[in-house]
Amino acid sequence: MMTAEKKKYRYAEAAKEIAAVIDGEDNLIARMATVSNILHHAFDHYFWTGFYLVDPNKPDALVIGPYQGSLGCLRIAFGKGVCGTAATTRQTQIVGDVHAFAGHIACDARSLSEIVVPVVTAAGDLIAVLDVDSDQKGQFDEIDREGLERIIQASFS
Repeated sequence: MMTAEKKKYRYAEAAKEIAAVIDGEDNLIARMATVSNILHHAFDHYFWTGFYLVDPNKPDALVIGPYQGSLGCLRIAFGKGVCGTAATTRQTQIVGDVHAFAGHIACDARSLSEIVVPVVTAAGDLIAVLDVDSDQKGQFDEIDREGLERIIQASFS
């Protein structure tokens, strides 16, 4: 596991790279694809990295968006699993052991820990969640929360 200092540095570097690449790009999918790609390749403990978007045709459901990693779930209802909980509460969810999370949805059985960050616009609208999974237990902490929330706010507000 990487040190706290190294993890903070890696998030700061990823944030700079993301900001440089998406500067001037207003397409939401392009921005999400860039964020998921850069983050996925910046951290060895990232097993699955991607977005679930609020479905405009069914606003109480998330639908798969740009991601890196193995096959993801196609749809997740609000309130279901870690992603649906983050969407409903609009609060970042950190789960050290997904098998201990009531109602966890196993899109890939190799996923063991997870962090999910809501993506909320400057107008206060939930548009997606960023989901990051690891194939190791206990891989996400407050440093991940702070780093990811900062990147999401800078990229989508």
